[in-house]
Amino acid sequence: MRIFSKFLVGALLASLSWTANGVTFKIATLSPDGSPWMKLLRGAGDEITERSESRVAFKFYPGGVMGDDKTVLRKIRLGQLHGAVLTAGGLTQTYTDIQLYNLPMVFTSLGELDYVRTHMDPLLLEGLEAKGYVAFGIAEVGFAYAMSKAAVETVKEARAQKVWTPSGDPGSARAVAAFGIKPISLSIADVYSGLQTGLINGVAVPPVGAIALQWHTQLDHVLDVPLLYVYGLLTVSERQFKKLSEADQLLVREVMGDVVRQVNARSRKDHERAITALKAQGLVWHRPDAQVIQEWQTYAEQAIVKLVDEGFVSRPMYESLLRHLTDYRATLD
Repeated sequence: MRIFSKFLVGALLASLSWTANGVTFKIATLSPDGSPWMKLLRGAGDEITERSESRVAFKFYPGGVMGDDKTVLRKIRLGQLHGAVLTAGGLTQTYTDIQLYNLPMVFTSLGELDYVRTHMDPLLLEGLEAKGYVAFGIAEVGFAYAMSKAAVETVKEARAQKVWTPSGDPGSARAVAAFGIKPISLSIADVYSGLQTGLINGVAVPPVGAIALQWHTQLDHVLDVPLLYVYGLLTVSERQFKKLSEADQLLVREVMGDVVRQVNARSRKDHERAITALKAQGLVWHRPDAQVIQEWQTYAEQAIVKLVDEGFVSRPMYESLLRHLTDYRATLD
């Protein structure tokens, strides 16, 4: 009985100690310190700590100091980190359908994009959580454009370029390869030097990203055709998240979900401002004629068929996306 009593007291003390210490989430992000993203994240972390009476805390590692998406995910699996702000492509190997909106040229307008997202965002987040990652929403980055040192308009001209794709993102590599382009895989940290040295001379990136990472200083031309939709997620390990009480889980979902909604809402305005800024910096925007755009669209449609066949995204999710697109387009007729 005495041994049992000692065990019980020890267990209670351990429980009290854990409660006092709380749960800390170590979160990595590529966003530089002082950026709007980081200000919102730090503010949200402080709010959660205050409202949870220090039961929950967040420690952020900005500026890519923890490595690229692939490295960060490995550290999350090892428990060295507990979450990150990641691109959808970075989560491909965890949950393939999270890159559904990355299919090349699948959207032709912002209206249909918003309509599809309203219906499908919750399904994607549920699917990701089933794979062990709790996400608090999807944040738009913007449409990616082909940017290069040389002027490019046709698919043939694009094939002559040395085009970058992110390492650890096989989906992006396959999407680019579907146009007959042989991509060069590099970590995001190596892209700037790759452009300087000529290892690569082209990227597909949203204007916001090109400016934030200073890649635009090494580029001269932009193909004025939105090639794919880029977005990110603030996600944490379900294993760490489940250490929280139900009330604290709801609190974190509420506050961090609001942060993602704020970022998503302001991203569209940032996208337009970034386009204006790139033009002011002297990058030349090339708008192909209708026949060339149709050529890109034809390759994109062929690529989507192949990507679905290869499991880039699951067929049921892709068919759901098509149904929503059809429903939306029917309202415009």
